[in-house]
Amino acid sequence: METLSLLGVALGFATLSGINLYLTTFLAGLAIRFNWVDLAEKYESLAILENPWIIGVSGVFFLIEFFADKIPWLDSSWDAVHTFIRPIGGTLLALAALGEMDPVVSVIAALLGGGTTLITHATKAGGRLLINMSPEPVSNTVASLSEDGLVLGGLGLMALAPVVSFFVFLAVVILAIWLSRRTWGIIRRGISGLKKRGQEKPVV
Repeated sequence: METLSLLGVALGFATLSGINLYLTTFLAGLAIRFNWVDLAEKYESLAILENPWIIGVSGVFFLIEFFADKIPWLDSSWDAVHTFIRPIGGTLLALAALGEMDPVVSVIAALLGGGTTLITHATKAGGRLLINMSPEPVSNTVASLSEDGLVLGGLGLMALAPVVSFFVFLAVVILAIWLSRRTWGIIRRGISGLKKRGQEKPVV
C-alpha cells in the first residue's frame, strides 16, 4: 500500500504537470507551507515545495499563464514553448514525491515521469489547436478553467486517497494517449487538406 501511495502521488504530479505545471507546483507548495495537508514521513522530500522562492516563482508564472491560456492562438504558442518545460517540471515533481531511490530506479522513474507529462501536455496542446480553429473564442476560457479545475481535483484526490489516485491517473494517462492520437491525427489531416487545396491550380 505504501508503494502504491508513493506511485499515486508521483503519477499524479507527472500527469497534472502536463496540464498546468505552475498551478500544480503553486498549490502543492501552499498546501504544505500552510499545513493544509500533513506530510507523512514517506513524503518528506516534498517539503522542498514550501520554499518561498518556489511558491513565488510558480505563482507568478501561473498568473501569467492564467491570462495567456485564455487568448486564442497565444495559448497554443504558450503550449509550444512549454513542450520542453512541462516534462522537465513533471519529472522533478515525480522524483521529489518518490524520494531517495537507487540511481537506476531514479533514471527509469524520470523517463516514465517525463513521458507521462509529455502525454498529457500533447493532449492539452492538441485540444487547444482544435479549439483555436473554431469560430467562438469563449471555448478557450471554458477549456482553461476546466483544466484548472482538473488540477484542483487531482491534487485533492492525491491528498485524500493516494492509492486510489494511482489507478485514477493511470486511467487518465491511457485516455490521454488515445485522445492525443485522435486529436493530432485530425490536425494532420486538416493541415494536409489545406496544403492540397493550396497546391490546386484553378481551371481557366
